[in-house]
Amino acid sequence: MKLRKIIAYVLAVLVLAFSVIAILAIWDVIDYEHLVKRMFQSLMVVLAAAAVIVLIFAILDRPDHTKENLN
Repeated sequence: MKLRKIIAYVLAVLVLAFSVIAILAIWDVIDYEHLVKRMFQSLMVVLAAAAVIVLIFAILDRPDHTKENLN
C-alpha cells in the first residue's frame, strides 16, 4: 500500500509540473512549439511505467488463498 501512495504522489507532482509548464506556454512566457508534444510523451512513458510497476507488485504481493487460510 505504501508503494501505491508514493507512485500516486509522484504522478500528482508530475501532472502539476506539466500543468504549470502548459499554462506558462499558453501565456507565451515560454516557447512551446515542441514542448507540449514532449511533455505528453514523457507523461505517457511515466504513466505506463507506473502501471507496469503496480501490476508487477499486485501480482507478486498477492496473498495466498489456500484452504488453510479460509478456515
